[in-house]
Amino acid sequence: MELKMRLCVALLSLSLCLGLMGHVRAQEEAEDMDMDVEDAIDDMQEEDVEEEEQQVPSSPPVPTVTYKAPEPMGEHYFAESFDKGTLQGWVLSQAKKDGIDEEIAKYDGKWEVEEMKDTKLPGDKGLVLKSKAKHHAISALLLRPFTFDTKPLIVQYEVNFQTGIDCGGAYVKLLSQTPDLDLEEFVDKTPYTIMFGPDKCGEDYKLHFIFRHKNPKTGEFEEKHAKKPDADLRTYYTDKKTHLYTLVLNPDNSFEILIDQTVVNSGSLLNDMTPPINPPAEIEDPDDLKPEDWDERPKIQDPDAVKPEDWDEDAPAKIADEDAVKPDGWLDEEPEYISDPDALKPEDWDEDMDGEWEAPQIPNPVCETAPGCGPWERPVIDNPNYKGKWKPPMIDNPNYQGVWKPRKIPNPDFFEDLHPFRMTPISAVGLELWSMSSDIFFDNFFVTSDRNVAERWAADGWGLKKAAEGAAEPGLMNQMITAAEERPWLWVVYVLTVALPLVLIIVFCCTGKKSSESTSAAEYKKTDAPQPDVKEEAEEEDTKEEESAKKSEEEDSTGEAEEAAEDDGKDDNTSSQRSEDDILRRSPRSRKPRKD
Repeated sequence: MELKMRLCVALLSLSLCLGLMGHVRAQEEAEDMDMDVEDAIDDMQEEDVEEEEQQVPSSPPVPTVTYKAPEPMGEHYFAESFDKGTLQGWVLSQAKKDGIDEEIAKYDGKWEVEEMKDTKLPGDKGLVLKSKAKHHAISALLLRPFTFDTKPLIVQYEVNFQTGIDCGGAYVKLLSQTPDLDLEEFVDKTPYTIMFGPDKCGEDYKLHFIFRHKNPKTGEFEEKHAKKPDADLRTYYTDKKTHLYTLVLNPDNSFEILIDQTVVNSGSLLNDMTPPINPPAEIEDPDDLKPEDWDERPKIQDPDAVKPEDWDEDAPAKIADEDAVKPDGWLDEEPEYISDPDALKPEDWDEDMDGEWEAPQIPNPVCETAPGCGPWERPVIDNPNYKGKWKPPMIDNPNYQGVWKPRKIPNPDFFEDLHPFRMTPISAVGLELWSMSSDIFFDNFFVTSDRNVAERWAADGWGLKKAAEGAAEPGLMNQMITAAEERPWLWVVYVLTVALPLVLIIVFCCTGKKSSESTSAAEYKKTDAPQPDVKEEAEEEDTKEEESAKKSEEEDSTGEAEEAAEDDGKDDNTSSQRSEDDILRRSPRSRKPRKD
């Protein structure tokens, strides 16, 4: 039991230490940060004087991440880090949007190249959408057009919603290669091949992947939308961190969508787009009409059924209760309502215009103490003989032909495109956005056909941001406290998390089986059986030990006497004396003193 108690105390101490360690460390760090200038100077002077005698240990400094602009290291079609601090190579749209008011039709939203407001990586710049409630459009040409043939397409870029996002998009458009492409006239109707990226309005969190598919028969383009991701995207829009968005299209028609290099959506261009790439081979004939005699009724009334003779359709549903009796004291002559005797006709009442004035009705005060006033009527009850209108029972329709559908005919617009990956070539990257939030940060646009090159570019750009943001994050305890301040219900979780292990430790370590004596005593208390006295039991044990000792002494004495009689060559007195000594030496009484 003592060992259990020690183990219990040790476990309790360890649990408390682990729980308080982070909080104490956070307090110590806060105190160090709040130390005033005078204390800092005094400490520095003391360190100069006693530097060789004693060195005061200090906590390691927060690791710093040095920024270096990423450089493309392989085949690529577009790479932009904005670290030159200018919009060189980018074209601002000078066009107007059709179909809306002149005041908001211009693409006059402002763009800037600058660092993030709360940057953890000095020197890292990006493209920032600066205006609220305005149309923004900016684009840049690829180094060379990308043709969809035997190589995959990888598009990736970074987004940071620095002030959150209420309603707006941060998606990128890969503009189609056309002879009349003019980046200064870039608008929402400018042909694009792929649209990809985050979009949010209200509580609708989207991650677009749309591509425009060309109908091989008509030549018309139709937007195909990828299925909605199963992952919860809310965090990427609300945590104010930089996230890396990647789209991978493969020549085998498969696609992958990644956020922070983690797949959040994947599928096939043939099977996971809406509407489908290929139309159905057959369609319903629009000229087919349902025959007039087509019977779609699965059930009909039994034509052979006959109404029973005793069926009374005229019986009322309710009848007066013949067993009811008028309560004693019922005031038949008193009306339930009377005119208010205190009411006065308004002074401006005009009988010619308003008619004859009548006092308003109020409950009759005489009826307050009576069971009722006015003519008494029997209450009504359900009529036990009521059956209602008779209807024939329903039976299966022997002429049922099922639900009619138009016949199928070959689809005149049918085609089969087994290679939807072969899209319209792209020649530019553009952002055409409307947003109710400002300061949306874009960075490190990259288009390539080599996934390894894209991952290296991501490691040199987004990887540094992630490392810098991770180094600046507070410790675990501070994160828990901050989270609990935003969500007070987390305090309950914390308390249960600490209290539950402590309770289990106490239960399993500080409790054990009761001693046999206490158990025996408890058993006697549960029954009326007599319980022996403890002193009497002890005396009985002493008596048994004494009797056993005497019996052993007598057996030893008899054995010694026989040996002495057989020894004729020795002196009787000596033998007798020696026998007595042996008896005394071997006797249990000589080895163990008798208990009193």
